[in-house]
Amino acid sequence: MREQIEGSQAIAKAVAACRPEVIAAYPISPQTHIVEALSALVKKGDLPGCEYLNVESEFGAMSACIGASAVGARTYTATASQGLLFMVEAVYNASGLGLPIVMTVANRAIGAPINIWNDHTDAMSQRDSGWLQLYAETNQEAADLHVQAFRIAEELSLPVMVCMDGFVLTHAMEIVDIPDEADVAKLLPAYEPRQVLDPAAPLSIGAMVGPEAYTEVRYLAHHRQMQALELILQVQKEFEAVFGRDSGGLVRPYHLEDAETVIVSMGSVLGTIKDVVDERRERGEKIGVLGICSFRPFPSAAVREALSGCTRFVNIEKAFSVGIGGIVSSHCRSAVRGLGLDNYEVVAGLGGRPITKASLHAMLDELAAGDLPFQTFLDLDTDLVEKELQREATTRRSGPTAENLMRDTKARIDAVLAAAPTKGGETR
Repeated sequence: MREQIEGSQAIAKAVAACRPEVIAAYPISPQTHIVEALSALVKKGDLPGCEYLNVESEFGAMSACIGASAVGARTYTATASQGLLFMVEAVYNASGLGLPIVMTVANRAIGAPINIWNDHTDAMSQRDSGWLQLYAETNQEAADLHVQAFRIAEELSLPVMVCMDGFVLTHAMEIVDIPDEADVAKLLPAYEPRQVLDPAAPLSIGAMVGPEAYTEVRYLAHHRQMQALELILQVQKEFEAVFGRDSGGLVRPYHLEDAETVIVSMGSVLGTIKDVVDERRERGEKIGVLGICSFRPFPSAAVREALSGCTRFVNIEKAFSVGIGGIVSSHCRSAVRGLGLDNYEVVAGLGGRPITKASLHAMLDELAAGDLPFQTFLDLDTDLVEKELQREATTRRSGPTAENLMRDTKARIDAVLAAAPTKGGETR
């Protein structure tokens, strides 16, 4: 059913249509609306057979999910930012134990400094946790990916994160075609676990594994992720057959047919990038976009094929690895090894900073002029940065960086306001 609905509410309805049996979550912005809505559905009896567990922390939430999934329950949770970090030990355990938990990550920056707005730093910190990671461009795709995630997770017995941009998507009102429970049932059969703790057939999980088999366990974890590359495409096609729309998959090419320059990115910023590309193509520029939906497993072959016709590509990254640079770009360079393509890393949108069309156009103008550095930060406030670097160089006790920058920002705003003319034409 098509509804004008907040993204979080749409996700809650999509998850409910998947008939989860256990939901355990601890609220944290911007994920809260999702689990509040699911909690209300359970309380009203609209999710029969489902138990909602109130837990004391995110670590408790994932631990409860592990227990529930291990006894054969279809299990769901959601989190964001510091909440994801708080459950990390259990996150690794869930994948290591092969438990098909589905988790929404409402992407948000990580502190310190405290920041509740969107970037991809939280999910990227868990890229090696053994979970599959699917990134949504729109709320429609986010809703659809949850249905696909349960199917993929249960087929492979691996956990899946569905990553959607916090606030940008979770709190946005859009028209979403909510997956209907009857249609979902055609794609997602009753859960038949590959392993289950059952008193009638006792077994143990979570064994101590020494050097004689640890490498093999890890190899098989990698093997299952590689199997997901085919399964994700299969589920994408099956989903389209049932619901009549293309959603998910590995990558999303856009105007790549003759593109000499390709912008690569993930998540909701793809919409803005496509608008910019449309405008530049109207000027005759041969430019396209490659959206990546599946970051884990990383679709190296699909990325290589998509980029094989261009001469250069630019990664717009909403997270980066401090001390080296772009994360997705390093994966892409590995995928196109030997093709001789130029690659540029543009870190953008950290901590919720808007990625505007004007800024993207300016960056692409620099690229066209041959002036774009290999690695750059979009809209970096160099005045603020230089002032802090100078302070650190000249003052031993220079103080906390974040507070210094906020104080300098406020002083700059105050100076502008003081210089602005009043209604009477005088400065303040």
